[in-house]
Amino acid sequence: MRQTGPMGSRLAAAAATSGALALVHAAPSAAVLGTFAQRPPTAVPGGWCRWRWPGSAGDPGALALTIDDGPAPATTPRTLDLLDCYGMRATFFVVGTEVDRHPELVGEIRRRGHGLGVHGYQHRHHLLRSPAWVHADTGRAAASVSAATGATPRWYRPPYGQLTSGTVAAARRHGMQVVLWSRWGREFAERSAGPVVDRLRPGLIPGAVLLVHDSDRFARPGTAAITHRVLGSLAAELERRQLVSVLLDDLAAMHVPDLSSAVVPA
Repeated sequence: MRQTGPMGSRLAAAAATSGALALVHAAPSAAVLGTFAQRPPTAVPGGWCRWRWPGSAGDPGALALTIDDGPAPATTPRTLDLLDCYGMRATFFVVGTEVDRHPELVGEIRRRGHGLGVHGYQHRHHLLRSPAWVHADTGRAAASVSAATGATPRWYRPPYGQLTSGTVAAARRHGMQVVLWSRWGREFAERSAGPVVDRLRPGLIPGAVLLVHDSDRFARPGTAAITHRVLGSLAAELERRQLVSVLLDDLAAMHVPDLSSAVVPA
């Protein structure tokens, strides 16, 4: 039965407040829509989320390869060997639980000349978690990476690329910048390397941020093996286009800030 009078007004006000809070919580998740654009904007005004970098003030042929979900002892050593073979540099967005299990692999990533970013501690979807949970998870993940490397992480990518207001606040509180991607391989959805390379190819432009996955722990079995087969073809494409894969740190350093083309996700 419909409530009327003061009780009904209070219930309506509570429902409106709850709805407003839910909207504030979930609104930043629209940022992931930028990753599906043919050419995403560079960043949200204010820089709280970035998809790619604009024209370069240094080397105009640089982009960043990023690798999510590791480290994994069954697959990361092979990934590192292939990157060495092809002369590529990558930034690994690592999961805190796996960092704690395999700190020696995190050290090896650094020793081989690659970068590291934070990809959450438990690899859980933030839309389904409270701001307090997100803050604790992000802090724990950052602490794990710091303990394994002796350095404070600079970059953060939420699991599944899904942001909430709590995600943005937690990343800032722990001194990290949110970076999604401008082109991803979705290799977990494929059975061969060809479609993945085809999906990445249009996004091979200066300033791009590419995403592939290095572990089967949070994806379909065989995902990392497809990534390994993709790396050779990707290296050949980069060479043909006179592009090089560099660390996110280096890509950021060689680009002047330019938010003129940025949009705020609706």
